Amino acid sequence: MDVEPIPRELLTRETVRRLARRSDAQGLLQLGAHAGLLAVTGLGVWASRGHPWMVGALLLHGIVLVFLFCALHESIHRTAFASHGLNDAVAWVCGLLLILPPEYFRQFHFAHHRFTQDASRDPELAAESMQTLADYLWRVSGIPYWRERVSTTLVHALTGRAREVFVPSERAAPVVREARIYWIVYLILFAVSVYWRRDEALIYWVVPALLGQPFLRLFLLAEHSGCAMSPDMLENTRTTHTVAAVRRLAWRMPYHAEHHCYPSVPFHALPELHVLIGGRVRVQAPGYIAVHRDLLPRGAPRESSSKRVASR
Repeated sequence: MDVEPIPRELLTRETVRRLARRSDAQGLLQLGAHAGLLAVTGLGVWASRGHPWMVGALLLHGIVLVFLFCALHESIHRTAFASHGLNDAVAWVCGLLLILPPEYFRQFHFAHHRFTQDASRDPELAAESMQTLADYLWRVSGIPYWRERVSTTLVHALTGRAREVFVPSERAAPVVREARIYWIVYLILFAVSVYWRRDEALIYWVVPALLGQPFLRLFLLAEHSGCAMSPDMLENTRTTHTVAAVRRLAWRMPYHAEHHCYPSVPFHALPELHVLIGGRVRVQAPGYIAVHRDLLPRGAPRESSSKRVASR
């Protein structure tokens, strides 16, 4: 995704090149902070076992766990680190935890970037619609995500085929191979857990991931839902202003319009990119509560809380 799909006059070529510099140090610092937080929340789960507040500890651990999606996202762009090896290793591990193999996700996500908000070609728009409150709650529950991830990876692993239109024929074999390796790992973990009667995988991974997934769905729905069905990256993607803790946990992805405008710019440079072009982003929201207040299906039309900024 080194070809920027917006008018060049927003930034000079020299500025884009400067912003697009990858950094192993920045990536490792961010990854270390995320992993450290995951260890702390995992310790909280361990300390709470047998106590009523264990549900809260599992939920908190799960939120930090599922937001490794943002590390996976940055790594499949190969902008998390300067090293391709580090990007691929981090993507592989995060993908394993989320049942989202990186080669498949890379093809899916790059099609999303190329055809953002194109009803016939953006694979993200293939998800079920949210016409009613029940539809909205079903999407937010995360159940459709897990159902699709299990079924799709199983189809790839068992049939040896990847027939999605966004997967080029030359990339089908790597997609199938990753799915098979992932399911071998899952089956080994399941067998070991049953044989040794251990519940660590369930307690520290499966249950937290199920509990945390709705919060990731709420975060991701804010990126494009309700934005224009237009090829213009400045109006088909939303930037959501939020607290620093959320920006850090999400690898700066709340600056999502900026990311779509210049996907070669790594996460750590997105705040500066926002300073430079944020005023041109036409859909901005003051927070995630405001976004979902607008997205909630209620039947009657209502004024949007997202700020639409006229182009300069």
